[in-house]
Amino acid sequence: MNSPLGASPLKVVVLEASPNAESKTASLAGIAVSIIEERYSISLSTVNVYGIGTGLTSAIMRSDVDERAEEALQTVEGADLLLVAVPVYRGSYPGMFKHFMDLIDQYALATTPVMLMATGGGEKHALVIDHALRPLFAFFHAFVAPVGVYACSADFDKTVLLNPGIYTRIQLAVDDMSVLLKGHEMTSGPTAASANRDGHPSVV
Repeated sequence: MNSPLGASPLKVVVLEASPNAESKTASLAGIAVSIIEERYSISLSTVNVYGIGTGLTSAIMRSDVDERAEEALQTVEGADLLLVAVPVYRGSYPGMFKHFMDLIDQYALATTPVMLMATGGGEKHALVIDHALRPLFAFFHAFVAPVGVYACSADFDKTVLLNPGIYTRIQLAVDDMSVLLKGHEMTSGPTAASANRDGHPSVV
């Protein structure tokens, strides 16, 4: 994580693991970015593990990766705020995503604020955030937002998010990260959703 000196743009990195360029997963991440952009001056980078190529897939150790894969790894390691967005595959995150994370330096994400987002076919996969993603980033000593964001197929019309409760959860997750993002240029404060947290039903 980069430590800011004074007001500075927030280096937001989206780490995606969807094989499709247009997907529900990418749409969910895009909404989170839009909400963050309303509050902070940001610089944005996106890393999709499926777009890196054989320089990642053929690597066993970090020293095996090619220049493109190394750049992607360093981009994630240098984030001020990491947005993780993955589809659920066979009850967990995709193997390609895990392979990428296996090559991340063990201490590079220590104290980095991380938001966890996932999409799946139905509500039965909602616990993937707490049972799979959260333990993974706990290993890296990252600061993970208490609120995870899960959306299922019924929440979308194709890739357009329709469920307002999901928007609320994204806002709450961003609100929870604000205390960790001091020193970055902020354009607006926490939302009413944060102040009225108890008034909103849990949406998974």
